[in-house]
Amino acid sequence: MKLETEAFLGVEKSVTGKRWIDRLDPAATRMAGAISQQTGMSEILARIIAARGVSVEAAESFIAPSIRELMPDPSTLAGMDGLAERLADAIMGKETIGLFGDYDVDGASSVALMLRYLGHFGIDAPFHIPDRIFEGYGPNNAAMESLVAKGAGLIVTLDCGTASHGPITHARNLGVDVLVIDHHLAPAQLPDADGLVNPNRRDDISGLGYLCATGVAFMVLVATNRSLRQRGVSGLPDLMAMLDLVALATVCDVVPLMGLNRAFVTRGLEVMRAGGNVGLSSLAIAARVSGPLNAYQLGFMLGPRINAGGRIGDAGLGARLLSTADEYEALTLAQRLDELNGERQRIEVAAVEQAVATAEMEIGDGPGPAVLVTASPDWHQGIVGLVAARLKERFGRPAFAIALGADGGGTGSGRSIPKVDLGKAVIDAVNGGLLAKGGGHAMAAGVTLAPGQLGPFRQYMVDTLADDVFAARASDGCKIDAALTARGANPDFVRTVEQAGPFGAGNSTPVFAFPAHQVKFAEIVGAGGHVRCTIGSGDGANLKAIAFRAAGSPLGEALLKARDGQRLHVAGTLNIDHWQGRESVQLRVIDAAVPG
Repeated sequence: MKLETEAFLGVEKSVTGKRWIDRLDPAATRMAGAISQQTGMSEILARIIAARGVSVEAAESFIAPSIRELMPDPSTLAGMDGLAERLADAIMGKETIGLFGDYDVDGASSVALMLRYLGHFGIDAPFHIPDRIFEGYGPNNAAMESLVAKGAGLIVTLDCGTASHGPITHARNLGVDVLVIDHHLAPAQLPDADGLVNPNRRDDISGLGYLCATGVAFMVLVATNRSLRQRGVSGLPDLMAMLDLVALATVCDVVPLMGLNRAFVTRGLEVMRAGGNVGLSSLAIAARVSGPLNAYQLGFMLGPRINAGGRIGDAGLGARLLSTADEYEALTLAQRLDELNGERQRIEVAAVEQAVATAEMEIGDGPGPAVLVTASPDWHQGIVGLVAARLKERFGRPAFAIALGADGGGTGSGRSIPKVDLGKAVIDAVNGGLLAKGGGHAMAAGVTLAPGQLGPFRQYMVDTLADDVFAARASDGCKIDAALTARGANPDFVRTVEQAGPFGAGNSTPVFAFPAHQVKFAEIVGAGGHVRCTIGSGDGANLKAIAFRAAGSPLGEALLKARDGQRLHVAGTLNIDHWQGRESVQLRVIDAAVPG
């Protein structure tokens, strides 16, 4: 019997420095057998869902999640009934309802969802998405005044507002009511709003804290529909037809794909594929998406384009695109967002090259600092989070990227690795006077530095997190779901695997190892430095593969070095590539190892 501690394929240290681990422990292996026997599922499908902690009893509902079965009564959310009643009052009274949303995909989707809902009743709601650089996150007094000047008697904040005490009080002093729909962690003292629904407020016991803001907004609209129905209103909006926006935000906000979220994304993808939202359809065309939309394309092709408006352009473009019914406007907005995304990519590539060079100098030939804190006056504030993410991926440790101002202060973002709480360390740094402002959660944080704080902050993060980072990296490994051959990686196999999707946060995409496959071809492609290659199993079957952003990394170098037919163990995820009506399987390479 295989020992629990044995490395998968004997890989103790891959080219990226990771140990390969069988994702299934002995208990999960037994559960996979039971699932297959009792449900009739294929062995590989049973293995994948068992590895994700799914029991025999829950297996079939996991494969086919139902909104009807998983949707709780919206009233279980604290503050829901009062907020929904106030929104229903505004709809009945044809009030002007102002919307304030965040500048990311979740904020844009939340605003678009509300615009589409209110538009059903003939209410043309003014909305405001703040400029990331000049306004920052969350409501501000000037924006509230602007919405009031446009006639708003009610303001709804979406994906923000839970900690915005001052601006909400300011708006109420101007004579308007304020409703807050959010999902971020809440302070002990809530703002003085007329209604606040947030599953992460401390008195909420709904258990829905894993929803994104658009998911929470959807629950609000379910409750609002119920209130309007009780008042005798007929012809209410079809909320199920709006689940495309909920799916988009759920994937792009990287909330766990568990419970109700899985049902939202599964049903939302079906709605998207029907093509009813001209904004999403136009964006898919602009992004050159081929084949039916899937969660990967939402997260890596559509989401970044919507975010590009908030990063380096007009923050309101995304909400306008997702809510419009005008095909010409949709195509125009989608094209503009695609252009902005290309500009964002060019800015990001230059910044990442500089950040990587700086990090390599810091690390040198040794282990290097536990936390990378890079900074430059040349970086755009809108892309520092992306730079931090690239550094974290490249060097396997928490990383910050900070855009410096002329005075030596700066604004930046950090990204962490599992088991290292970056948000807590940042908040402690703020409390210790090492940062002007900062906050976040375990995996991501934002910081604002006053002049002279960069050096002390860098040293503090290294000293504070060194032990946690060392322990996390020591236990880090590449988890493998199963071994496979190039011949076995066919479209039917991938479709079987996709039954366990949608994949993302909380339901990781299955990783397959291809033992001792020949690397027959490899080259660097694209501005991002991707390595494209072909691997073969020796029986005549070949598989197209690509390692994203791998040029210059140990993984990329290993693939390029082996391109003349040397054998490597290769690990990655599979997808079906739809090109000119033909289906083929592509491997997204994440790691490799020298056999033996």
